[in-house]
Order: sequence, then C-alpha cells, then structure tokens
Amino acid sequence: MTAATATPMQATRPGGGAVKGATVALVLLTAMNFVNYLDRYILPAVQEQVKGEFHLSDAQIGTLTFWFMVAYVGVSPLTGWLGDHFRRKPMIVIAALAIAAMNFFTASVHSYWSLNVRHALLGLGEASFGIFAPALLADFYADSQRNRVLTIFNMALPFGAACSYEGGAWVAAHYGWRMSFVSSAIPGALVGLAIWAFMREPARTGEVSKTKADRVGAWSLLKNPAYLCAILGYAAVTFSLGGISWWMPSFLHRVGGYSIESAGGVMGPIIVVAGIGGTGLGGWAAQVWSRRTAKALYLVPAISAALTVPPALLCFFGPRSVMVPSLAVSVFLVFLGTGPVNAATLNAVPSNLRAMAMAGQLFALHIFGDMFSPALIGLVSDHSNLRIGLGITLITFVLGSAIFFFGTRYAPQLHDGVQGAPA
Repeated sequence: MTAATATPMQATRPGGGAVKGATVALVLLTAMNFVNYLDRYILPAVQEQVKGEFHLSDAQIGTLTFWFMVAYVGVSPLTGWLGDHFRRKPMIVIAALAIAAMNFFTASVHSYWSLNVRHALLGLGEASFGIFAPALLADFYADSQRNRVLTIFNMALPFGAACSYEGGAWVAAHYGWRMSFVSSAIPGALVGLAIWAFMREPARTGEVSKTKADRVGAWSLLKNPAYLCAILGYAAVTFSLGGISWWMPSFLHRVGGYSIESAGGVMGPIIVVAGIGGTGLGGWAAQVWSRRTAKALYLVPAISAALTVPPALLCFFGPRSVMVPSLAVSVFLVFLGTGPVNAATLNAVPSNLRAMAMAGQLFALHIFGDMFSPALIGLVSDHSNLRIGLGITLITFVLGSAIFFFGTRYAPQLHDGVQGAPA
C-alpha cells in the first residue's frame, strides 16, 4: 500500500502546498523539537561526572539509556493510536510540560536507581511528542512538501544536541551536573505554553479514507515495503548514531585527552555546523532530486549512511590528529538523510495511519536501533577498549545503506495537493 493509492485526493488548497496556520505550527514544533533533543543529550555531556559520583561501570552508564528507551518504545503503540483518534495539540502540550517536569525532578536525584526512573519517565514525554508532531505537520503540508518541512523540523536535532553537549557540559563544570538538567526545563515549559496559545489543530487529510484505513488497520503497515524499508534502514543508522552520540564525549575525554568541559566544547560546534549543514544540504538535495524521481527520499539516506563509514573509521582508529576533523565529516554526512527518511516514512502510509506509522518508526528505531547500542558499546569497552566498542557501529551504517537502496524500488509517487483544512 502506497501513499498514492491509500490517500484519495480531496479539494486542493492553494498557498504553495500548505493550509492556514502551517508556518506557525512548523516554527513552534521545531522549537519544541529543539528542546526535545536538548534534554536527550544532556546526560551524555555530563555522564563522566555521573559515573564518578555513583561509581558506575561503562555498562551501567550505557544502561541508563536502555530504560529511557524501554519507556519510549513501550508507550509508542498507545500514543500512536491516540494520535490517530484524538486531537493532537492538547497531547503535545501535555508532553512538553511533562518533559519540563522530569528535568526539574532531576535536581532531587541522588541514586542510580532514581536516575533510571527519571530517565524512563522522560522517555514517556519524548515519545509522545515524537509521534504527534510529525503526523500533525503532515496534515498541514502536501506530500511533495514534507521533505522540506521535516528537514526544517529535524534541524532541531543537531542544534539541540550541540547546545546540550556544550551548554550542558559548561553548566555541569560550574554548577554541577544536576543543574544542567534543570536549566533545560524552563525553555521546554515556555514552548509548551506557546503551542497551547498560538498553534492551530489542522483537519486530518484524507478523511474520506478513514473507514477504509481503520478497517485495514495498523497491521497493513507490516505489508507495506516502502514503509518497512524506510523505518528499518533508519533503525540501522540510529543504532550507529545513538551509540556514537552517547559515547563520543567520553571518547574525546579518554582517547583524545580533552577535559569533560572541552569535550562538550568540541562536540557542540561540530554538531551545530556539520549537523545543521548536513541536514539542510540533504533536504535540499532530496527536494531537487525528487522532482525527477520519488526514489530520492531513499537514495539520499542510502548514500549518506554509506559515505559516513570511511571518516568514522578514521575517527575511531586513526591518529589523534585527525580525530576531530574526521568526526566533523562523519557528522555532516550522517545528517544528510535525516529529513528525507522522515518524509519517506509519512508518504508511504495512508493519511489516517500517520501517527501509528510514526509510532512504528519510533518502535523500530529503538528496538532495533539505539536502545541497546550504548549498553553494547559499553560492554565491549569494558572487555577491550572504547575504540573497538565504537567500531561495531560501522557495520550497521553499511546495513542501513543497503536497506535504503533496496527501498528505492517501492518509493511511492509524490503529489502537490494539500488535503483538508484547519479544524
């Protein structure tokens, strides 16, 4: 089942493939996505301090993200169903305020067990937002415009992660690692309130197909090769990216000889410049290329994953003098596919299953992706060294590229019409 066959056309809206309120929604949801990743990457930025305070092994540090992902994945089927059946704006606001509350809660954490609980609860809020927001944006924009829109939305990932690495490390060095989490709670609460005050809820596109989509149900996603190739290729890349993101500050500290604060200072600029640059260039390239072929939304992430392997290999196993430059090139290349792969996921499914499709994507990304990679890298590091631990991520980059290339044969055609109107 492809987007072309599963979503019948309704009255097309003028205005460049978007309905009223689309720009406001894009700005506010991108701001919240920035906060989302700001929160996500604070722990890697300060984990050496956490490890020292609680006297933890690398495997235990890696396990912290495991419980985050258990909650993240466990709630995704429920939030996917909710997103396809109820208004998403109130649920996005609740998720934003819950994320802020969990970061405030970190100030009272004084044991490894309570840190695990806090991190798991944060996963509930982040999973909800990560499912509702892209599905809502898809109802504002035509499928031919979703690559551009989701590229902008996903630029928040490298920017938020960079600010988290650098800002989180700086706050931790001067005020303690707990204050790094507290400092991220305030912008999250403010953006959540702004969404409640200013964002509109769009009508769901393709309402005439709702009965058919509900009858076919979410199980149809398992028979949709375009969708499966998008999420499984992305899961393989996420295994690598999640593990590298978690351990790179520690790698720079242990292998590169950087202090904890300066390691965050290295990661921040690299992710801002290379991450945002890669995301923007990849989205632009896919947008231009997709005018000639719909396969572009799969080809760009396939090429991105394949090209990342050589500089990543040099970063992990090469001389110290090329560690940072090769890391910058790797980050640039891996982010090329971020916008196109999310657009491919949403374009491959019926309009009334978009939230469930995003829930399935999150499930795959973390069950087959970064739920286990930080802990696995930590385990390998405990028995050998961190270079070899990070080296296992090169295998899944190659696997992800192969899956994306295979998915090109199932890429659905793109259309310019916007279905639906603001509710």
